[in-house]
Amino acid sequence: MDIPPLAGKIALLSLGALPLSFALNYVSVLSYPLGVVLMSTLILGLLSLAIYSLSRSDVYYDPLYAVFAVFAFTSVVDLLIALQEDGYMAGFMAFYTKEGEPYLRTAHGVFICYWDGIVHYLLYLAMTGAIRKRKSYRNLGLYWLGSFIMSILVFLPGNILGKYSSEIRPTFFLTIPFLLVPCWAGLRVFNQTQVPTCCTPNMVEEDQRKGLLRRPVDLALIIYLIFAAFFTLFRGLVVLDCPMDACFVYIYQYEPYLRDPVTYPKVQMLVNMFYVLPFYGLAIYALIFPGCSWLPDWALVFAGAIGQAQFSHMGASMHLRTPFTYRVPEDAWASFFMCNLLYALGPHLLAFRCLWRPAFFLRPPPGPPAHHEKQH
Repeated sequence: MDIPPLAGKIALLSLGALPLSFALNYVSVLSYPLGVVLMSTLILGLLSLAIYSLSRSDVYYDPLYAVFAVFAFTSVVDLLIALQEDGYMAGFMAFYTKEGEPYLRTAHGVFICYWDGIVHYLLYLAMTGAIRKRKSYRNLGLYWLGSFIMSILVFLPGNILGKYSSEIRPTFFLTIPFLLVPCWAGLRVFNQTQVPTCCTPNMVEEDQRKGLLRRPVDLALIIYLIFAAFFTLFRGLVVLDCPMDACFVYIYQYEPYLRDPVTYPKVQMLVNMFYVLPFYGLAIYALIFPGCSWLPDWALVFAGAIGQAQFSHMGASMHLRTPFTYRVPEDAWASFFMCNLLYALGPHLLAFRCLWRPAFFLRPPPGPPAHHEKQH
């Protein structure tokens, strides 16, 4: 997969968030929630107009160019929020976390801001750069789509159900477009033409005739997916207060963060159980039986989703903003990191395997049925 060049114009435009956020921090009207939401709406509207004026041909070619450009700007804002909440800078976004979205000051909020400000930001620059060069960004878009949707599926319900439910301000309704944009963007990304593979019909037929024992990488991935599926189910049962002794020991001695009243970890485990667990089962099927052409795309989507989820979960489990009683105990650090790093790494290895040698997952080319002549 070719990595497209980064979009320099969008990078410069997004860095305008630095002086703008610093100046807005001293505007008195932003000390009120309604002032924050009105100013945020005005800035996003003016930013969209500026992007359309500066890159009209790119927006006409692919409307997602404007979406990614706006999101690149908000990613810089999120990075400023995370750095400020961790004490690395001051005087930038204090007004927003105080009067706009106070739940961003939680450990989970800080780490989704880090992910958005680093990983999503680089993806936005790469995808806008690909659009400017008229190149495909389908694989990057699928990874971003999974990551973006996972952050929304956990963060929004956590805000409503957790202890910060009474802190919801008018700016919360600005997240409504974040629910609609992934649906539209996802359809556009999935409908893009797939990058042609270099697999010949003979290669496809040869790979698909191999048994599982002759595909050791696939066998190892299946074993991993089985263990990951059990781990996903187990943690889902833990947050559902399963009375088994193993669940009690795990939640108190290994991951007490799952009991945190912010509810983000509980929502995360339930999302994993209801969405990631079925995917693991389908992925095992696709690694056994050839011709499941849907797996490479969905492996990228779930790699992005689980990467974002594990980064936020692991970081928040150790962060100082998490109360001490809910942090990972020091004697459980090794097992905690090993299990969660493997849980995050596996889907990325699956996606890499699908992109590396996709012949097994391609549909066999149509051809005339084989005829066997009768020997005399």
